[in-house]
Amino acid sequence: MQIDVLTLFPEMFEGVLHSSIMKKAQDQQAASFRVTDFREYSTNKHRKVDDYPYGGGAGMVLKPEPLFAAVEALTSTSEVKPRVILMCPQGQRFTQKKAEELAKEEHLVFICGHYEGYDERIREHLVTDEISLGDFVLTGGEVASMAIIDSIVRLLPDVLGNDQSAVHDSFSTGMLEHPQYTRPASYNGLEVPAVLLSGNHAEIDKWRQEQAFQRTAERRPELLEDAPLTNYQQTLYQQWKRKRD
Repeated sequence: MQIDVLTLFPEMFEGVLHSSIMKKAQDQQAASFRVTDFREYSTNKHRKVDDYPYGGGAGMVLKPEPLFAAVEALTSTSEVKPRVILMCPQGQRFTQKKAEELAKEEHLVFICGHYEGYDERIREHLVTDEISLGDFVLTGGEVASMAIIDSIVRLLPDVLGNDQSAVHDSFSTGMLEHPQYTRPASYNGLEVPAVLLSGNHAEIDKWRQEQAFQRTAERRPELLEDAPLTNYQQTLYQQWKRKRD
């Protein structure tokens, strides 16, 4: 996967893209990253990329010319049509389902904005997706794009080392993940649940289904409406609904 990032602050990506899973993905040639300062595509002698909004108002607006030119330069030789993603609080809220969708693409371009916003022609004629990390506003799109890129790259084949790791993540199954324990079995009087030490895989699976359901019902009950529940979880769901109602 080729991932391009257009930003005014390329130095922000140095540590993130060259550490941990991101570095591993590059070492395995599962992903390659290219971070571009789109000021380089400004035709203004002062490399200006923003201007005052027509009609007045507070703040500055990113101009269309540098971003159109940058995307054209980065994608002109691409063999596939890239997804061009605008980081914006007005965009679709990002989810694990969206990460799984984007992980199937070969070329992604992220546009990280600043200032008051974007010239509307960028939204209408340049990008394919507008994505928001959540219902809050950041100084720019850099931090949000880092989080989204991480969530996508870890889904690429063999990047995590165990293909089942991502499958059982919270939200990948439609629910929150069940509790996890490791050695020692007893610590300061705190015990690992006996079922996990039993070696009975059927009972362990049942316990995990139950725990995932209970944790989701307690913390994110709205997820249960669309979650693909197992037969056992369906029974738990009906019991939970009757108790709730």
